[in-house]
Amino acid sequence: MKFKAEIDVMPHDALLDPQGKAVTNTLKTIGLSTIDGVRIGKHIRLFVEASSEQEALDLVEEACKKMLVNQIMEAYHFNVSVVN
Repeated sequence: MKFKAEIDVMPHDALLDPQGKAVTNTLKTIGLSTIDGVRIGKHIRLFVEASSEQEALDLVEEACKKMLVNQIMEAYHFNVSVVN
């Protein structure tokens, strides 16, 4: 079976996010001062062949832990769905 995984990765809340800070400051300078606390992360989409949804979940989890996410600095969550 083929599955699609959608993974969202964000910096831990306790860490400084310089890119988010720069965007927040720029928004204020262009008249959008009510927007605050911008955090910039990344979205990853991938496809995986697996015999079951659980196997797909396990493979995506492994990919996140081994390569896609720096767990010291980032948190992540994902969902997996069957591709028709």
